[in-house]
Amino acid sequence: MPALADSLQALKQAFPQVTDRASLDHPALDVPSTQVVAVLASLRDHAAFDFLVDLTAIDQGEGVSPRFTVVYHLYSTQEKAYVRVAMACPGGDDATAPSVTSLWPGANWHEREVFDMFGIRFEGHPDLRRILMWEGYPHHPLRKEFPLAGVETNLPDLEVVAETGTKVIAAPMAGGPFVASPGEINLTDAEPRAKDESWNERNAKPE
Repeated sequence: MPALADSLQALKQAFPQVTDRASLDHPALDVPSTQVVAVLASLRDHAAFDFLVDLTAIDQGEGVSPRFTVVYHLYSTQEKAYVRVAMACPGGDDATAPSVTSLWPGANWHEREVFDMFGIRFEGHPDLRRILMWEGYPHHPLRKEFPLAGVETNLPDLEVVAETGTKVIAAPMAGGPFVASPGEINLTDAEPRAKDESWNERNAKPE
């Protein structure tokens, strides 16, 4: 799309530190953390990328610098095109990123989920708190060091304890990764099962 290519070229001229990022599908850019809000605002206001489709993160693992990258997927309802923006987070294990809720209010829940799952703090977020795990949960389940089978953790909510009949739970889901039996067509019968069922077996209620 010539219009899209021209817009991205103009963006890189306005922000010389922005570079192309390897991508097999959509145009992608690497943007410094100090410029990401301005770059995203420019893409929205001058290149018609009016819709924030998704905001997520990548964890390269402990000891890698930069460890975390925040990724933004934008869509232009005018050009019918996507662009991916990646920003390396400063701060190592205690990574930070600027909030983009001022550009897209819908980023609120996306940033809360990334904070909850990866531990990345979004500076300027109006209400940064956990969205899936409870406040006080000591782990971030999408970090590389978090085990696939989860971590047994005390449940603080007495109502949940009453329903589950246990004071510990493996989170986010015990026993992953989850797989379905090959060749099964009926999706009800092909309900995925955990490769590691040991937690379920240890905590099964007697019939």
